[in-house]
Amino acid sequence: MQEAEGLSAVLSGLPRTRRETEAWLDAFVDGNRFTIAVFFPLIGAIMLLGSAESWSFIPAPLRFNVPLILFGTIVMAAPLIVGVIPAIDRRALGGVGVLVGYTYLIEYVGVSTGWPYGTFEYGISLGPMIGDIPAALPVFFLPIVLNTYVLSLLLLGDRGDSRLFRLGVVVPAVVAMDVVLDPAAVSLGFWEYLDGGVFYGVPLSNYAGWVLSAAVSVGVLDWTIDRGVLDARLAQCEFLLDDLVSFVILWGVINAWFGNWLAVGVALLFGVAILRAKRFDAGLLRPSTGIYVPCVVDR
Repeated sequence: MQEAEGLSAVLSGLPRTRRETEAWLDAFVDGNRFTIAVFFPLIGAIMLLGSAESWSFIPAPLRFNVPLILFGTIVMAAPLIVGVIPAIDRRALGGVGVLVGYTYLIEYVGVSTGWPYGTFEYGISLGPMIGDIPAALPVFFLPIVLNTYVLSLLLLGDRGDSRLFRLGVVVPAVVAMDVVLDPAAVSLGFWEYLDGGVFYGVPLSNYAGWVLSAAVSVGVLDWTIDRGVLDARLAQCEFLLDDLVSFVILWGVINAWFGNWLAVGVALLFGVAILRAKRFDAGLLRPSTGIYVPCVVDR
């Protein structure tokens, strides 16, 4: 791979096979790590806070703009998605399908009955709805599960070979991510728990619900993903946790703005975990000079 210069080089250097596509995506994400993992979450935090606080320099059409929210979420998740693609075969793809179905099902039950998360309603549109459920919900749910699964495997090492031990680590990690996410989302007005909650407006029942969802998700991932392929990918992919870096920056900043300091502390703990997993590159803090577009040269 080398950097494409000019439109003709970009077009002629596009990948044609799965192997070339995976290599091209790796090079693209690796070459744009600052933009994806630092710039996007910082801009996202400003846009979301500006929307919630009605800052004058955020034009009304851009406040809580659904296409921008979805685009930013997908871009920040790109390192995770690209990182795990080589481990996704038909069985794993089926597992993703099961998790997507579970996401809709548990949300439908939650919206309809208040179980298991607590009675809540959406306050800000997250795009087209399927009934009372955002159609894009899996875009927000799946990265939480995958990030914690990958992080736990990296930190556990050989101990991660035990399914029971893995379950005992990943489930609390998923709940901890929601300890960061939910208070910020409630503060922004994305959703509201109608009976309130003791943790920055979030009820403890919500976290009990996440224990269930995390356990189901870990079980599905364990059953469908080829651990040998995933472990090999973890060993060679430096940017695999960059989505988690984005998560720490985005939701850490938002929680800090609203004074949700316990949530900020948990976000910082995830930052420490990323450092311990040796997946934080100081180069992420160096601004890039533009968008890097790779070019396939060896065919």
